[in-house]
Amino acid sequence: MAVVNRLLRSAATPFSYTVSRIFSSTTSETDLRSLSSISHSSLHIPHDPKDRNVQWVFLGCPGVGKGTYASRLSTLLGVPHIATGDLVREELASKGPLASQLSEIVNQGKLVSDEIIINLLSKRLEAGESKGETGFILDGFPRTIRQAEILEGVTEIDLVVNLKLQEEALLAKCLGRRICSECGGNYNVACIDIKGKNGSPGMYMAPLLPPPHCASKLITRSDDTEVVVKERLRVYNEKSLPVEEFYRSRGKLLEFELPGGIPESWPKLLQALNLDDHEDKQSAAA
Repeated sequence: MAVVNRLLRSAATPFSYTVSRIFSSTTSETDLRSLSSISHSSLHIPHDPKDRNVQWVFLGCPGVGKGTYASRLSTLLGVPHIATGDLVREELASKGPLASQLSEIVNQGKLVSDEIIINLLSKRLEAGESKGETGFILDGFPRTIRQAEILEGVTEIDLVVNLKLQEEALLAKCLGRRICSECGGNYNVACIDIKGKNGSPGMYMAPLLPPPHCASKLITRSDDTEVVVKERLRVYNEKSLPVEEFYRSRGKLLEFELPGGIPESWPKLLQALNLDDHEDKQSAAA
C-alpha cells in the first residue's frame, strides 16, 4: 500500500510533497549534472541492469510509437514497461466501476483525469512492487504538469525520451492501426510515403501487415477515427507540450525525431541512448 498512499497523497496535495522513492535508485549528483545538456552525441547513461535499474519516461503524441519502442527497451534492459493506455484499456475491458466513464472520455479523444490515471498507475506499481519489480519505463504518464509534479514528488526520473514524428505521418499511422480480435496482435495497414519538400527530409514507413491467419480478424479501435485522432493531437499539444518543457528545464529531456519505421528508427534510438553495444552483447550471449 505504500506506493498507492504516496501517489494518492501527492495527488491530493500537489504543492506539498514528501520526496520518497517508489523504487531504489542510485543516481548521484554527478549523474544528474551529466544529463544537464543532452544530445545524441554526448549522452551518457548508466544502463547495465546489474548496476542499476533505469527509471525512464516516454513522451510523444498519440500514435507516435511510444509503446513500440518502450516495450523493446523494456525487454532489452529487463525493466517493466508500464503503459497507462494499456491500463485504461484493461479497465475498460474489465467492465469495472470506471469502465463507462472511461469509455465516454476515450471515445471523445479527451485526456483521462489525473485522479483516474493515478489510481490505475498506483495499483499497477503496487502489484509490481509486490512481485519484486525494480525500475520502469513509463509510457503515457505524465501527460500534464500536475502529473509531472506528482511523479517528481514520489520518485526520481532519470531520463525522459520525447519521440517526435511529422503530423501527417502521425495521422496516417493512427488511422492505419488494426488489432487482431483473436490474438490481440497490433498491426498497421498504412503505407506512409511522404516526399521531402522545402528542405525537410522525406519519410517512408512500410505497413506492418498481419500474418495470413490474422488478416480476416482485424478490427479498428473505436477511437481511431480522423475526428478523434485530430482532437487527441490538439489536446496533447495543449496539455502535454508544457510537460516537455518541464523536463527540458531539468536537463532530462532527450528529443528524438523518428526518421522512419522501426528498421530505420530502432538502431538510431539505441545509438542516441548509448545502447547499441548493449544490444550487440545481448545478441551475442543469446
